[in-house]
Amino acid sequence: MHKTLPIIFGLLATVCCSMLSKAAAAPLTPSLEDRYIAARDKAIQKFSKEYDAGKFDDTAQKAEDAARTDLQAQLSEILGEAARPGFGPATLNLETLYKGDEGFGMLDSLRFDANVGKTGEKAGENGADGKYVEPKARIVVTTQTLLVRWLRAHKDWWGKDSKNVPQQIGAALKDESFYTQAIAAAGGSAVVNFNSLPITKPASATFAYATLAGRTQDTIPDAADEVFVAALANGKVYIAYGSIEPNMQIPACIAMRAEYNKRAEAGDAKKSGDLRQQGENAYSRCFSRRATQQPSFAEATKQAQALLAAAMGR
Repeated sequence: MHKTLPIIFGLLATVCCSMLSKAAAAPLTPSLEDRYIAARDKAIQKFSKEYDAGKFDDTAQKAEDAARTDLQAQLSEILGEAARPGFGPATLNLETLYKGDEGFGMLDSLRFDANVGKTGEKAGENGADGKYVEPKARIVVTTQTLLVRWLRAHKDWWGKDSKNVPQQIGAALKDESFYTQAIAAAGGSAVVNFNSLPITKPASATFAYATLAGRTQDTIPDAADEVFVAALANGKVYIAYGSIEPNMQIPACIAMRAEYNKRAEAGDAKKSGDLRQQGENAYSRCFSRRATQQPSFAEATKQAQALLAAAMGR
């Protein structure tokens, strides 16, 4: 009996070593998300190099369109998201695959655009006034793991001396810089968070947030005319944003900022910039403090709740 034990242990060791050797030799199969990221990065490298060399011809455009179609198909396989009533088919949320474009670096996700614009006209074409009709709302869907990858890549997106997107998912989804970089890059406008909205978290969600917002390319806008909502559920991230009616203006806050600007115009040029910034800060604090008292606040919350329900396919 004692003589057979070494033999048994020896056989077990041989089998274990063989299994470990085979496991180490076998290549790991890339996940669907790994494949998507690799294909995206390859396309970005290719088209950035070509466009930097001045190749903006039809052939290059067709090649980029084909790459975008492939990336969209991969994300569709990853997410398995159905169409939403009142919204068009899914499209790739990436605005461009060229590093030199202003809209580069948006969130890896699928986007659904509302079929109608703010005025009720058909979105995606010119309206009665000859101007392009923007969708009234948009829905963006991705996975939590793709969001984590994106956050990591955007840690210092605006430079180390600027305020960048927080690295924690919950904090990021509450931060205006996230929405500016991830989904609202068109036209170079920045999202301004005026005040959070007290929406009810859906039963299937582990996190939900909504904010009353506006956009600007310079100073904080006089009115909040959009809502942004976000939720985490079953490993996915649901984001939606859209215009609201009525928008919210607070005359007392506007007057407060105007007074600061008046003092800036009449005073020392060296101090004018400081006064204008003080006015912006005072206006922002005033709006946040008074927003909940406005009759339109409850309506904005109601519209945000409905938009979140549409985003989550409920």
